[in-house]
Amino acid sequence: MARGYVRRRERDYTTVLDNSTRLFGKLTFTDSLKINGYFEGEIEASGVLFVEEGAHVVADIKAKEVIIAGRVEGNISAKEKVEMMETCSLIGDVRTQKVRIADGVSFDGKCEMIKDPDTVDIFSAPVETLKKTVSSV
Repeated sequence: MARGYVRRRERDYTTVLDNSTRLFGKLTFTDSLKINGYFEGEIEASGVLFVEEGAHVVADIKAKEVIIAGRVEGNISAKEKVEMMETCSLIGDVRTQKVRIADGVSFDGKCEMIKDPDTVDIFSAPVETLKKTVSSV
């Protein structure tokens, strides 16, 4: 277990993919998922994803919250936060409101901090930026 992380009790995870699991495809879930094994594909969730130490995920991830203690290859978009534990290895870009990176993390990518859409002040950006944003919608 990664030090510095207060482990959620096993029963707090709605679904657990065991370390002997090798899964390929698209994962969609609403509550929480803990990956102990290998997953390759795409993950889209409105809940919490936890990649345990020793697990390997090759996927673009969209979730409410992502906690990584294992290895992830792919871009992450988290509505609330991304937490990288000291045993985390991440190759990919991160887009989230909050990020926590522990000492010892291997992170090769970019991090974009986003604001809560409900609290964005549209008058704080230059007019050109607003025009580009509106035209892309």
